[in-house]
Amino acid sequence: MKEAVDTIIKGWYVVTMNATRDVIRNGAVAIRGRDIVAVGKASDIESKYQASQTVGGDRFVVTPGMVNSHIHITGEPLTRGYVPDDTPFEENVFMWLCPLYATYNAAEERLSAQLAAVEMLKSGTTSFLEAGTIHYLDDVVDGLLEVGIRGRVGRWVWDLPPEPAVYKQETDEAIKHLERQLTEHRSHADGRIQAWSILVGHTTCSDPLWKAARSLADQYGTGMSFHMSPAKLDPETFLAEFGHRPMVHLAELGILRPDVTMTHCVQVDNVELAIMAETGVSVAHCPTTALKVSYGVTQVGKMPEMVQSGINVAIGTDGNNASNYSDLHRATYLVAGLFKDARTDPQMFPAEKAYEMATLGGAAAMGASSEIGSLEVGKRADVVLHDTDRPEWRPLLNVMNQLVWSADGRGVHTVFVDGVKVVEAGRMLTVDEERMWAECQAAGESITARSGLPDKAKFPVL
Repeated sequence: MKEAVDTIIKGWYVVTMNATRDVIRNGAVAIRGRDIVAVGKASDIESKYQASQTVGGDRFVVTPGMVNSHIHITGEPLTRGYVPDDTPFEENVFMWLCPLYATYNAAEERLSAQLAAVEMLKSGTTSFLEAGTIHYLDDVVDGLLEVGIRGRVGRWVWDLPPEPAVYKQETDEAIKHLERQLTEHRSHADGRIQAWSILVGHTTCSDPLWKAARSLADQYGTGMSFHMSPAKLDPETFLAEFGHRPMVHLAELGILRPDVTMTHCVQVDNVELAIMAETGVSVAHCPTTALKVSYGVTQVGKMPEMVQSGINVAIGTDGNNASNYSDLHRATYLVAGLFKDARTDPQMFPAEKAYEMATLGGAAAMGASSEIGSLEVGKRADVVLHDTDRPEWRPLLNVMNQLVWSADGRGVHTVFVDGVKVVEAGRMLTVDEERMWAECQAAGESITARSGLPDKAKFPVL
């Protein structure tokens, strides 16, 4: 008598990312409810289990969903590409991004989050760690639940910058924002969407706010996340104010622990790196932003040393005016290549390591290693089917090289999150795509017009 399961997913290859990194030819994954109950040869799975539905087949590569460890799901998706690509860090953030962020209303933030989620799902990312919703977290959570993605979310919280006025928060107010989100959005859909203790970071937080965010993360058993040291501004400001660099100060405050994920960390020195390794933090490396906003990552970035020191380095796509895309495959490709050239060492970040960072590394950064990041019994059924009947997939001779160096999100065919099919044949099952594209276009044009920022496109539009 065969055991009943909901779904059997079959593949030409199944990339498990398990402890021994097994790749199973002619493999299958069995799902019951939201969990994986078996992974193995398709013949073995089908002999033991009877499924309500069987999907996939011998033209598919089956993988775990990728994990985006840093993405702005509000503020930027609906203004993608409006910011000129020749702006230095300070101008990019303060003259362009902040005014654009301040323009969104609640409906636009909800739509923005849904657009980001749809782009991630359709390109094979099933989980994400948010950089911080600008204002309307309730609306954003509602939109994410409708789309069906997995995420860790939180509001945009800081207490030092007085401008723009729409962002201004006193310390007590900022702490209340954190308390509210951790109370009201602690867990939705059996934990698929959860709030974290998320700060903007950089130089925007007072010491009392840093300490309160740390205390609330402890109290609610969540992670903590923030930006730090992409460019020289952060370390220079900390040195001027405290006499030492950011990681030293944050360590003295007791902020840095294994449940912390810091984004960027390009401008760090060896002392800071040692502190990061000792405290067990994770780093969300956003390679496209580092290149586009010219952080100097290939000159001074210590991502290889971080990995060698045992620091968990994951991958993020950041915002849609910094990398302009939310396809983590493209960012993983860059991770695999940047330091090969920067260090003139072809052994830097081989394809297998880069893919680990995009799956297992992201899971660790989200504090979810026991649930996601690999196809193993007992883990959540977040599964992606890649269609190999495409030019970038043929001939298929080395699966890991293909996933990192050849493929991108265009080849994603079907996606499951928590055992629920959310993408099929490249199309969303949870939203009306045509309606979304039209709504996003109208919203983007409205937001940029209301912002008052000029159109800096260099070629004339006739």
